Amino acid sequence: MTFTVIVPARLASTRLPDKPLADIGGAPMVVRVAERAARSGARAVVVATDHAAIAQACERHGVRALMTRADHASGSDRLAEACVQLGLDGDAVVVNVQGDEPLIDPALIDACAALLTTRADCVMATAAHAIHGVADYLNPNVVKVVIDTQGRALYFSRAPLPWSRDGNAQGLAQVSTLPDPLPLRHVGLYAYRAAFLRRFPSLPMAPLERVEALEQLRVLWHGERIAVHVSEHAPGPGVDTPEDLARVRLLWGTQPDNPSRSGTTGGAP
Repeated sequence: MTFTVIVPARLASTRLPDKPLADIGGAPMVVRVAERAARSGARAVVVATDHAAIAQACERHGVRALMTRADHASGSDRLAEACVQLGLDGDAVVVNVQGDEPLIDPALIDACAALLTTRADCVMATAAHAIHGVADYLNPNVVKVVIDTQGRALYFSRAPLPWSRDGNAQGLAQVSTLPDPLPLRHVGLYAYRAAFLRRFPSLPMAPLERVEALEQLRVLWHGERIAVHVSEHAPGPGVDTPEDLARVRLLWGTQPDNPSRSGTTGGAP
C-alpha cells in the first residue's frame, strides 16, 4: 500500500487566530500534525498552505510545504491543487489529515488508506466510531454517519441519526438513551483517489451540502460512494478553540513517544 498524506493548513481562523502556528510542546501545531502523520505508512507527508508564515514554519522543522491559492472555498479544493502540484497519477491514494489534529492516530491514517485500496466501488474512504453518550448524539457539532451492509456511507448529518420513531417520539428534550445499534460519529479523515480529488472541486455543490454544511454530501449527491472504517476507539481531540488548545497541550505532555518529551521537535518527510 502506497499513499501520500496532505495536510491542508489555512492561517485564518475565526475562533483561534493563527491556529496552525499555535505552539504545542515547542513546535507549531501544523508541524505536530505532520509528525504524527509521518508515523503512518505514508510515503510522503506534505503541508498545503495559503500563507508564507506556515510554509516557513514547516521548513524550519523539516516538513515539506506547498504554497496554494488563498481563495480556495474548502480544504478539498486546496488538496486538489496540491495533488496537481505533486503530479500524482489518477490511481494514487491521497489521505487528507486536518491541520488541527495533532493527536491523530497514525494507525487510523493507515486504516483509511488501506480500506480505499480494497474498495474499487468507492472513490473515498473515511472513518467513524461508536457514540456512547447522549450529549454527543444530540450535539449538532458532532457529525453522524449511517452506513449500509457493505460499510458504505448512506448519509452524514448533524442531526441525531438514526432516530428511533417510538423511543424518541416525545422529542429531543426527552432523549435519555441511545439507539441500538449505537450511532456512529464521523471522523473528519479522508482518503481519496487522486483522479477523483482533482475532479471534486468541479462538481456542483449539493443542496444537502448547503443545508448541513458538510461537503462530503456532495460526493453522495453525485452518486459516488464513500467507504467507512469503523474504529473501536475515538480519536484524540482536535483544536477549534482556545479551550481545545489548552486540553491538547496537556494531553501532548503525557504522550511518552512525543518528540518534545526528549527535547527535540522532530520532523516529517
